Amino acid sequence: MKKIAVLFGGLATVGLGGSLWLFSAPPMDADAAVTTDVEAIARGEYLFIAGGCMSCHKGDDDESVPSGGYALESDFGTFYAPNITPDLETGIGNWSGADFLAALKHGRAPDGSFYYPAFPYRSYAGLTDEDVLDMAAYIMSLNPVRYQEPEPELVPWLQRPLVAGWNLLADFSQPEPEVFEDELIARGAYLARNLAHCGECHTPRNGLGIPDWSREFAGAELGEEVVEAIDGEALEEWSFANFDLFLILGMKPEGEFVGGDMNEVIEFNTSNLTDEDRDAMAAFFTRHHAGD
Repeated sequence: MKKIAVLFGGLATVGLGGSLWLFSAPPMDADAAVTTDVEAIARGEYLFIAGGCMSCHKGDDDESVPSGGYALESDFGTFYAPNITPDLETGIGNWSGADFLAALKHGRAPDGSFYYPAFPYRSYAGLTDEDVLDMAAYIMSLNPVRYQEPEPELVPWLQRPLVAGWNLLADFSQPEPEVFEDELIARGAYLARNLAHCGECHTPRNGLGIPDWSREFAGAELGEEVVEAIDGEALEEWSFANFDLFLILGMKPEGEFVGGDMNEVIEFNTSNLTDEDRDAMAAFFTRHHAGD
């Protein structure tokens, strides 16, 4: 009996330790501050646009403010993008710098609960703290809008605590970050894989919704929408200039223009990138990724 008691005691200890590890607060700079510096706000606005934040967080009544409510359909239900204006009651007006870092890089709410991975925090995890805090500075400079988004409509078994286990499974399949000698390609990878989170839509997922990184950018299905591949095979006939022009106009090498949600991505996000950042993304996709 003593051996059984020791065994169960050990299992309980391991289980408790594992639970504490899974649900513990992520490591970060607790003193991180959101500045009101004009230059930081300007940088944050550019990053906000480059990251496509408005595409999901646009308001139903006014698409020029990130007051939320946009419905994101998936196999697991419908998620509604939250209000990220600095409204104190329905938005994020009481967030600290540490709250922004926890949310964007770790998928954790200020109260410690888990965000559903419809929010692309797995991609944003690769952002620098400086970029996150500059984005925070811009968001906090916006006019607050009072709007409470609907609660998600999900399959019955999907609850927030389960996201801790999902994150662990996703960690197992996450590849090690690449190291690039070419600074232009490194910048392009940062934009494509992290800030613009292209893989969130263009990379296929398994039955649990975890990206299949062995087929990065190979195209996917989002509800009833088929998202085109932008991997090496799909871009085999694309030149650097083709991709650069695509990011500005949405025009493919054969003269066809992109449609659907990607049309908004072109209009509101990639066409507003600097020449240097468009070149960086073009270099990543046509010189590095297409050559994998």
